[in-house]
Amino acid sequence: MTPMKATPLPPIVILLFTCTATSAAALQQSPATVERDRTARLPELCSTYQADRGALGRLRNYAFSKPRLDAREALTREWLARLDAIEFDLLPSRSDQIDWLLLDNQIRRDLARVAFDRSKEAETAPLVPFIAPLMELLEARALRKLPDPRGASEVLYQARRDIETAREANKANEELKVKGTIARRAASQLSTVRAALAAWYRFGAGYDPLFSWWCKAPWEELETALREYGEHLERDVGGLDPEDDDALVGDPIGREALLAELSFERVPYTPEELIAIAEHEFKWCDARRREAAAELGFGDDFFAAQQHVRSLHVKPGGQPELIRALADEAVTFLEERDLVTIPTLAKESWRMGMMSPSRQKYSPYFTGGEVISISYPTDGMDHDAKMQSMRGNNIHFSRATVHHELIPGHHLQHFYAARWNHHRGGFSTPFYIEGWALYWEMRLWDMGFARGPEDEIGMLFWRSHRCARILFSLNYHLGNWSPQECVEFLVARVGHERNNATAEVRRSIQGGYGPLYQAAYMLGGLQLVALHKELVQNGDWSEREFHDAVLKQSSIPIELVRAALGTTTLSREEKSPWKFND
Repeated sequence: MTPMKATPLPPIVILLFTCTATSAAALQQSPATVERDRTARLPELCSTYQADRGALGRLRNYAFSKPRLDAREALTREWLARLDAIEFDLLPSRSDQIDWLLLDNQIRRDLARVAFDRSKEAETAPLVPFIAPLMELLEARALRKLPDPRGASEVLYQARRDIETAREANKANEELKVKGTIARRAASQLSTVRAALAAWYRFGAGYDPLFSWWCKAPWEELETALREYGEHLERDVGGLDPEDDDALVGDPIGREALLAELSFERVPYTPEELIAIAEHEFKWCDARRREAAAELGFGDDFFAAQQHVRSLHVKPGGQPELIRALADEAVTFLEERDLVTIPTLAKESWRMGMMSPSRQKYSPYFTGGEVISISYPTDGMDHDAKMQSMRGNNIHFSRATVHHELIPGHHLQHFYAARWNHHRGGFSTPFYIEGWALYWEMRLWDMGFARGPEDEIGMLFWRSHRCARILFSLNYHLGNWSPQECVEFLVARVGHERNNATAEVRRSIQGGYGPLYQAAYMLGGLQLVALHKELVQNGDWSEREFHDAVLKQSSIPIELVRAALGTTTLSREEKSPWKFND
């Protein structure tokens, strides 16, 4: 096997502007289809596209499938042609125009992701040279073709032998050097193939006597070989320990892909400009932390003040009662100031759950929505882990973010999203989801929610953390920082407990979040602060009118929330001119 060379990422930024070509399927649309699309309601088209892409995703839910990527590309090109046939200027409402822009953006983003996924699979394909015959078995299943038992058994048997050959070739090739991130990606992709083959086998096993007779032993041997080969890729090719659950191994996407993601999120800044914004906000946080530290008698040593505040935690078992009290306090604060409409059912329907120790390795602090998941030590943790968990979830850190997770944050947000513009759920963006919750952290600071310097330290810890998330996540994906450097930054610059800092980085690079998710907290919050300034401070909207209107738009890019609440004429070529932080 020749040394693997990294395939450069495709210029997916260019795709944003050039992916308007139509497929043969799109060009063959009947006049009736085109006319139906012209007269259809945009919410129906949004829901239909989400259903179409979901159906394709479930049909071939495994890597290394060319038909899977081809079908995704054909679908997106067909839908671009369908959208192009709609007269944007003749749409009956501003809401329909917003939906058109959302759907167009989503389809173009999906098309760019097809190219991105092709490049990622091309990069790892040389590590799985035995995969093609197995793909033929899976493709036949996707087409509902029943397997020939004897022929299938020969494919399984030969694949196992080919895996042994590939493994020996890898060990013998001294020039083979593969980054751990690529080796782990290949192993992860291979695991999707193994799972799909297991489903393929279960379909016939026990139901078709000939299938079981021919395929049982070859499949069991192949399944073991596939699992062991994935471990071999990580350990022997990538230099990783596949059994080390604590290792920090991600897959940075690079600057061009970051620019593409920012464009689809309608954020007109480069990664470097966003880093500068974060550094500016960090300086503000540091100045306020020094002031709070001085009030507590620690001079300008805000880390010492922070350590003092960390010690102010409830006893083991007492965190649920604290969470309940803090949630009620936040609702009272909002309602006394008539800031947002909080339906009675929203106040009554949220619930509490306790986070497992294993999940706390990814989420060291509580998470929220309709169920707030409480992170606090269990009796089975070692002493150091218990103390770090209690210090990290102290009273004042918790008071600063319970409202982020419940009301007016994620729970209220999800409550509204389930009842207004529900068809926009597929356009979900962290700039809205996390930006809304972070916006309230900023607003509550401005409105004097903190009762004293201890509360201020708690609020400023989290605000500093949001700045740090921009810095470490973008620097990681730009290739500037390693995962361990991100951990050290959180410990030294924000003041995290080490276990909690490690969990935050693990969550960012291994937790299934998009590359901009961590940056979206503060950036989305800053977008909403700027929009509030336009419509409330400098306009004639009331606080309640503004917040209710934002909630009813559902989770969409903040620039399109701004467009939805504005009055300027919209265009189908609408781009991202809004420099919200200038």
